[in-house]
Amino acid sequence: MNAITLIMIYLVSVNCISFIVMGVDKHKARKRAWRIPESTLFVLALIGGSLGSILGMHLFRHKTRHWYFLYGMPAILIIQVLLVLLLITSPIEIHVM
Repeated sequence: MNAITLIMIYLVSVNCISFIVMGVDKHKARKRAWRIPESTLFVLALIGGSLGSILGMHLFRHKTRHWYFLYGMPAILIIQVLLVLLLITSPIEIHVM
């Protein structure tokens, strides 16, 4: 497997996990059970799961009243996309062993 394939597997996995965690936290909120900390939700977004978090927020209608989620998650996604674009267009060559 090459590096691109591994990165894609990682991103799909972390986005699926982020999506599921949003759904689980919404379910727990309805049941008034122990909740997943907001910091965990943000960490999942920061490590690459921002798209899954955003999709989960809107599909499950979870955390959409909190401005820091409503604006923070898309901001994280935009920053991640910009970083990827910078890496792609960078004149520096990266050699993978």
